[in-house]
Amino acid sequence: MCGICGYFDISRQREAEKNILEDMANTLIYRGPDSSGYFIEDNLGLGFRRLSLIDLDGGNQPLYNEDKTIVLVCNGEIYNYRELKKQLIQQGHKFRTNTDVEVLIHLYEEYGLDFLNKLNGQFAFVLYDSQKQQLFLARDQMGICPLFYTIVDKFLIFGSEIKAILAHPLVKREVDLVGLDQILTFPGLVSPRTMFKNINSLKSGHYILIQDSQVRITEYWDLDYPKIGETNYGQPESYYIEKLQQLIIQSVKYRLNADVPVGVYVSGGLDSSLIAAIVNKIHLESDIHSFSIGFTDKDICESKYREILLEKLNFIHHEICFGWHQISSSLVKAIYHSECPLKETYNTASLALSNCANSKQIKAVLTGEGADELFAGYVGYRFEELRNTNIGQNQNDYSLETILEDELRQKVWGDKNIFYERDLYAYQETKLALYSPELNERFSEFDCLNFELINQEKLQDRHFIHQRSYLDFKLRLSDHLVADHGDRMALANSVEARYPFLDINLVEFTREIPPFLKLNKFQEKYILKQAARDFLPAQIIDREKFAFHAPGSPYLLKQDIEYINDILSSDLIKKQGYFNPSTIENLKKRYLQDDFRLNLPFDMDLLIVPLTFGIFLEEFKMPELN
Repeated sequence: MCGICGYFDISRQREAEKNILEDMANTLIYRGPDSSGYFIEDNLGLGFRRLSLIDLDGGNQPLYNEDKTIVLVCNGEIYNYRELKKQLIQQGHKFRTNTDVEVLIHLYEEYGLDFLNKLNGQFAFVLYDSQKQQLFLARDQMGICPLFYTIVDKFLIFGSEIKAILAHPLVKREVDLVGLDQILTFPGLVSPRTMFKNINSLKSGHYILIQDSQVRITEYWDLDYPKIGETNYGQPESYYIEKLQQLIIQSVKYRLNADVPVGVYVSGGLDSSLIAAIVNKIHLESDIHSFSIGFTDKDICESKYREILLEKLNFIHHEICFGWHQISSSLVKAIYHSECPLKETYNTASLALSNCANSKQIKAVLTGEGADELFAGYVGYRFEELRNTNIGQNQNDYSLETILEDELRQKVWGDKNIFYERDLYAYQETKLALYSPELNERFSEFDCLNFELINQEKLQDRHFIHQRSYLDFKLRLSDHLVADHGDRMALANSVEARYPFLDINLVEFTREIPPFLKLNKFQEKYILKQAARDFLPAQIIDREKFAFHAPGSPYLLKQDIEYINDILSSDLIKKQGYFNPSTIENLKKRYLQDDFRLNLPFDMDLLIVPLTFGIFLEEFKMPELN
């Protein structure tokens, strides 16, 4: 992957300036340390930082069509580019390079905006057509590659990271309170929100088109599960197993394509182990580097399962030992690259893992995110099945709390029977206790439940497993697991993360798999486990799912670290104005007790967001509450 940035005067009256573009691009050097490139024409400026993976000598950007009327900068990979390129050459198109993303230009020439659904990849790109005076920005279906933007004084300013946008002199820094409330309420931010007011994240599966001074945002793809009764699921179980195996193998083959070595992250769990085993089968004679992270806390270390797997693989394996003391020393860096507060500290371990890959000259790694969301892998799916068997038993509960909870769920999800993570109404009281008195008075202005989160139509009349999968896909995966946790933590060390389970063909196929083959008699990821039996030992497939949680704020407080004490001090909390100093002090006293322990994930770490938010404010020089 790479880093892209730029700005465009929608009114077409002011010229772009190279010094501004260079300042923007220089904030992204770690995303693209190998080279840079720029395009300036009248009111458009494009900047590019390259991480060289394909066509090392000829793949520099910007890229152009034959007569240079179309220009492109792209962050990401087009995995099916060989098939697309072959078709385009037959249709008369001429290619100047061997890089994968050049197909985007010729696909646009041939098919216009409709070409997006021909792509299998992870991408965020900006394409300018000077003949049509048209600017086109798009993000991949899964939201793997980031693309942020803002409109200020009729300038569209965009970048792979918000840092690039902040480098533009017109952009002001202000906290988006709705974004903060999203982080407190859900696994993380939800596009288009960011932590910066008026700076948006382009939603996954969306594009922006600017023409004739008009800005239009359009959805071109979404995860759309069939309604109950629309599909008869008539195929035998063996059909789904075989098709799933074929698609995973093809997905892994696609993601091994590069002109540099590609590595693999191996945790010891089902998902990454299956990918590693397939990589080994495909490249049995090649030197594949694998990476894992071990922990000094033996209760959560999965090394025994990794050893079972690695004994069967022909890998050059690297394992780093991560001690909890390293969390505090790298937490600031994790927040800087995440560009948002965090609800957990595990991003620091991810930073250490990508740093190890970088030290071995590995520029791309395959990783296992996405399987839990698509194959009912979290414990919440089991709870949901149990809850659904009991729906109706409490229908005579007329308590005010139940009525208000039902009303809130109906508003947020369009269905009072959908439960996600926690009771929304009861949790409002917790948030109000955390927020400062000033924010309590304004809470209705930024309560994230008052703003659209998801497309409720995609939940209506769907199986409860598909409902939860859609919510996990939208609220957990795109903007958290493959964003602040994936893309940002890998590229902080100039490493590209690739996700075989998020291949568009595989994801589309998961829509066809019967829900009872995803969660089968309370066994999560049933069909994926059956597909894995030809590749993995039973000890890994049949092991109990392990939910990893890194130590949070209670651990950090007990280390008596100066900068953490300062960030959570009453004086600073009061000065900043966002959180209630009394509540923070009471939580600190409780968390510092010798016998205090959080039972994660069932207990909430109520101090981790105020702590990481404080780091965020300092790192990005954000203003105090007005």
